[in-house]
Amino acid sequence: RAGIPVVSMNSGSDVAESLGVLVHVGQTEYEAGLGAGQRMKAAGVKNAVCVNHEVGNVALDLRCKGFFDGLGIKPNVIPVKIGDPTAIRNAVLAALQRDPSIDGVLTLGPTTAEPVLQALEGKKVTFGTFDLSPAVLTALSQKKMAFAIDQQQWLQGYLPIILLNNYVRYGLLPANKVIMTGPGFVTPENAAQVIDLSKKGIR
Repeated sequence: RAGIPVVSMNSGSDVAESLGVLVHVGQTEYEAGLGAGQRMKAAGVKNAVCVNHEVGNVALDLRCKGFFDGLGIKPNVIPVKIGDPTAIRNAVLAALQRDPSIDGVLTLGPTTAEPVLQALEGKKVTFGTFDLSPAVLTALSQKKMAFAIDQQQWLQGYLPIILLNNYVRYGLLPANKVIMTGPGFVTPENAAQVIDLSKKGIR
């Protein structure tokens, strides 16, 4: 209302335009989950679970929905709660015991990924997660995980400044209302580069 140009980032792509935001910079959750499912399908995964640490959170539910749509299978969500890594690990172990055909697991953040890594130790299960942490990057470099989805948050901080500068100086804006920074996939092949960049504060 004050005429101040606004670019939003990270969260809120679904409401940005209705709030008068010029451009939103970030990752749309369904599409990120879809990419994870397609990647697992290409790896030969037939029966996967999605470990959701906050069922009812729209963004996280969309990640799981996209994942199963990408795989082309019926949803199978394991609900867990953050703060109890032992319970998270045991929930995944119990699911694997009930259904030994499970050959893929997706977690929605590092807080669930780390205990799930323990649950999957020594098992032939394709494992991926959303977001990065030192433990996730180490697991990737050791080939204990297939991928981690990177929103590329450095870009989420960088691009709005560039967009606003060009808008204020020249009245220029991209045609797209949402600039996608993710999903970017960190894999065992590029994990070393990401680890190096993260030490420099770029990832």
